[in-house]
Amino acid sequence: MQPTLRLLGRHNAFNVRKVLWLLDELELPFTQEDWGRGFRPTGDPEFLALNPLGTVPVLVDGPAVIRESHVILRYLAAREAAEALYPTPLAARARIEAWMDWVAYEMSMPMRGAYLGGELGLAPWNRASFVQLGRDEYARRMGVLDAALRDAPHLGGDAFTLADIPAGFVVHRWFAMKSVERSPMPALEAYYARLSERPAFRRHIRNGLP
Repeated sequence: MQPTLRLLGRHNAFNVRKVLWLLDELELPFTQEDWGRGFRPTGDPEFLALNPLGTVPVLVDGPAVIRESHVILRYLAAREAAEALYPTPLAARARIEAWMDWVAYEMSMPMRGAYLGGELGLAPWNRASFVQLGRDEYARRMGVLDAALRDAPHLGGDAFTLADIPAGFVVHRWFAMKSVERSPMPALEAYYARLSERPAFRRHIRNGLP
């Protein structure tokens, strides 16, 4: 019998919510502990012993300790042999991982400017020029997704895969932000509606939080 998974990280954190979504999709038993802003500090020795970077989330699976949200997503899908979410054929897997990495690399700056700076007004990201750049780049990248989704209902093709979890979150945040102007993107809007039909998405992503 596999040990119960422990997920460390505040339940309302961006990267933690992605992992919660997948755990729900996989129907895996786990315990969740709130660490980070507003909760137990990740600078505590107990946390740093698991992740010396002091970032959330951290997944503990028996003796295995895994950090970085997208690494955790891959780990869980592989652990459960979730072929539909994370197929074994390398070409199919590479297509999924490419979108996951695209979100990790391409959405970092736009989300800091548009969301942390523009939506929340947090320093040092709230400089007017950085906020505007973030909004412009966020919109441009949503246009990339809109174009990619015109010929298929999901980023991996016909079916929901691991690729849709990081992308689905940034799409949700795009539609949840009140401080941005949005041009019509029919394919992206339909994608958001499809994701919103998933109970796990509604529980952990489209749950009243941006």
